[in-house]
Amino acid sequence: MKCGITQGAGFATPDDSGRWRGFDVDFCRALAVALFNDPNKVQFITFTQQQRFSGLQSGEVDLLVNGTSITSSRALERNFHFGPIYFYDGQGFLMAKASKVDRAAQLNGATVCVQQGTTTELNLTDFARRNHMTFRPVVLEDLRAAVSALAGGRCDVISQDGAGLATTRTMLRNPNDYVVLPDRISKEPIAPVVRFGDDQWLEVVNWVFHAPVEAEELGIDSKNAARLAQGADPSLRRFLGLEAGISDGFGLDAQWPYHVISTIGNYGEIFDRNLGPNTPLGMDRGLNKLWTDGGLMYSPPFR
Repeated sequence: MKCGITQGAGFATPDDSGRWRGFDVDFCRALAVALFNDPNKVQFITFTQQQRFSGLQSGEVDLLVNGTSITSSRALERNFHFGPIYFYDGQGFLMAKASKVDRAAQLNGATVCVQQGTTTELNLTDFARRNHMTFRPVVLEDLRAAVSALAGGRCDVISQDGAGLATTRTMLRNPNDYVVLPDRISKEPIAPVVRFGDDQWLEVVNWVFHAPVEAEELGIDSKNAARLAQGADPSLRRFLGLEAGISDGFGLDAQWPYHVISTIGNYGEIFDRNLGPNTPLGMDRGLNKLWTDGGLMYSPPFR
């Protein structure tokens, strides 16, 4: 399986041994486990934000898991299907603490670095019009160029998705000298992307991305999955593939949810391992909490 990713701390980065790690990487590996019961049977192909869609359309990869927001034009004009939302985000701003700015409404007249091939500049224009402000956008090819521009004073602020800003902050020489403003000016529902024309592949992607969320709600994690699989609870046994029914038609091993959770973990484990408070990004789950905890994460029933 070939998974298209975009390199960024917490989401997709190689470790010292060259092995890819991160939130997006873990979901790609979950698909490899569901398909082959082997987290290593995935090839990671890196794209910039402006390269990603042509890479998917040309068949260079089987799907994108790289922070792509769902939009109507991407679905209908590019002929893409989006899978489940696996990360809720919104566009924000990163700038130097020394600027003494603490809200987006104070940015009138600012020079703003944005990346090519994203919805960032359009959101920025909408925000400026709604609030009778002006911005001077500086459009750059990639994130590293934006970081250099901010550090060098070419722009006053970087604007991109909130998770991307947390990643970007770690790339600056002195991260503690910079702050992410609390405002979010857009909805950015992040989901995997596949091409039109393969309905069964789309359904596999959908349910493999739902599985870690369902597992967390059921209280199943990588450490207790084996023990719970020995129990009599029908809902747990059904979800883990130990009762007949839920995997019919997938063409996968009946116990693929068990293999995914015991190997990769549930949604909370994936979040905490890559993005949570004990990581360099130190992110709060916010809207990415389960619906039972006040968030928006919700899986359809596995039955």
